[in-house]
Amino acid sequence: MTTVAKLGPSDSRETQLHCLLYWEKRQPQKVFMVQPAENGRVFHYTWGDVANQVRRMAAYLGTLNLKPRSKIAIYGKNSAHWIMADLAIWMAGHVSVPLYSTLNAEGAKHVLIHSEAKLLFVGKLDGQSDSWHQVKEIIPSKLPCIRLPLSPEYKGAPQWDDLIRMVSPLDEVTFPDPDEVASIVYTSGSTGLPKGVVHSFNTMMAPSWELNSIFKFTPDDRLLSYLPLAHVAERVFVEISSLYYGLEVYFVRARESFIADMNRAKPTLFLAVPRLWTRFYLDINKRVPLRAQSLIFKIPKMNQFVQKQMLVELGLQHVRMAFTASAPMPADIMTWYRSLGLDLIEAYGMTENFGYSHGARPQEKSHGDVGRPYPGVQCKIDFNGEILVKSPGMMLRYYKDPAKTAEAMTEDGFLRTGDMGEQDAQGRLTITGRVKDLFKSSKGKYVAPVPIEQKLGNHTMLDAVCVCGAGLPQPIAIVQLADIRPDKLPEKVRETLEKELQVLLRKTNAQLEPHEKLDFIVVVNESWTVKNGFLTPTLKIKRSVIEDRYESRLESWSALRRKVVWM
Repeated sequence: MTTVAKLGPSDSRETQLHCLLYWEKRQPQKVFMVQPAENGRVFHYTWGDVANQVRRMAAYLGTLNLKPRSKIAIYGKNSAHWIMADLAIWMAGHVSVPLYSTLNAEGAKHVLIHSEAKLLFVGKLDGQSDSWHQVKEIIPSKLPCIRLPLSPEYKGAPQWDDLIRMVSPLDEVTFPDPDEVASIVYTSGSTGLPKGVVHSFNTMMAPSWELNSIFKFTPDDRLLSYLPLAHVAERVFVEISSLYYGLEVYFVRARESFIADMNRAKPTLFLAVPRLWTRFYLDINKRVPLRAQSLIFKIPKMNQFVQKQMLVELGLQHVRMAFTASAPMPADIMTWYRSLGLDLIEAYGMTENFGYSHGARPQEKSHGDVGRPYPGVQCKIDFNGEILVKSPGMMLRYYKDPAKTAEAMTEDGFLRTGDMGEQDAQGRLTITGRVKDLFKSSKGKYVAPVPIEQKLGNHTMLDAVCVCGAGLPQPIAIVQLADIRPDKLPEKVRETLEKELQVLLRKTNAQLEPHEKLDFIVVVNESWTVKNGFLTPTLKIKRSVIEDRYESRLESWSALRRKVVWM
């Protein structure tokens, strides 16, 4: 087995470029990234290939006479060339600015202008699940663009492949100071316009150095990249980890081919958000109901065969460690995966600390918590219940916003996470809500919606939940069903689901304080998606958008005097 000889926690002054050139020299013929394209074509890029293309693009960028440390944006879905563009920007001495492929026109315009981007890489886009049709109309006319492979046509913008053929690869690489700014990562904008979070090479690399002692990644491991690379979770898990450990990275061709891509990649490490883990779970349960599973799992030998076959169906049979992050994971779904033999590990982090804060350890079972602090992380709870964290991945600042930077930090250097939580004697952290999400009922009592949403979210038919009710006598829950519109439900299924929701409401209210008890549940007849603005690119609800959308209906819903209201 190949092992890392030089890179590791002791080499804390190494940057992403040091890693690239290390693997270019050590294993130039080993495949680094595998990119599927249309018509069944698949491109395999070795470490030597990637380093050569990055050196060439860096040389080309050097001909543009940009000022050192210029901001260069990357807009597109995950692809091999997304990562190559990032590396080329750094090798040319500039700062990368990722944009979510689902960012709306207003958000994209804000990022491009606020960051003062001098160049834009346009990547893989399909115009259906992304925002390309909107964003292409607001790209400043004087902003030069370069099209990555698999990108759409755009006003005669030159293509990556053509440009790198025009130049010789950069021979001498000047490595950046690890404390220099590497990237400005804009938040997903759940509470307004995105904020620019400034990270150095050091803060981006820190998670890989520190986690080396917990997760024994090796160059034999494989990853499938599909969560947005514009978000820190995928950036640290896929981009930085692959560079640090020499991992092999596969990409998804399209949403429809996800399971086929999983089976092609055979990932040994896999990160997903709870929304996807829940959909996997529901997909299997449609074919093999839970009642049938419970009977089968009691049969010796048969149980192991069926459990393994379920993982095969999902493309997870080779996964030795799986991770969930970004939102709370329903406990019963977590238990179900573990019953199949999948070691599902929950993690917690933020853009501001490059996703490096807390997590469970391999084979360590969580109990509604997000694990213990990672090595080098300090955590404490403030007087108002807010979680304060000091991490090696801590941002340098918010870009162009010293006031918000000062507001986010304590005098002794801890980040105010905005999350509320509790720690036990072992340091395990449980998230109990968001400080800013608290609202006051008409009775003058404060309600924390997140813990209530977590309890309701355990129901597998619910895809998303928003608890609201500022100014109402009691809070209410607005929910979206998983994978089906209410008006498409057969009558009998709808009646059964209504009874289940009534039971869920009673069980949930039995666990709540009197002022927190839900008055009723509303099942909406529309989808909450990233594209229509109800969800962030990381699939979290945009609470203010949902509240604004349904505020005018609250009174009429309440007048129905029903425990379950169908919109």
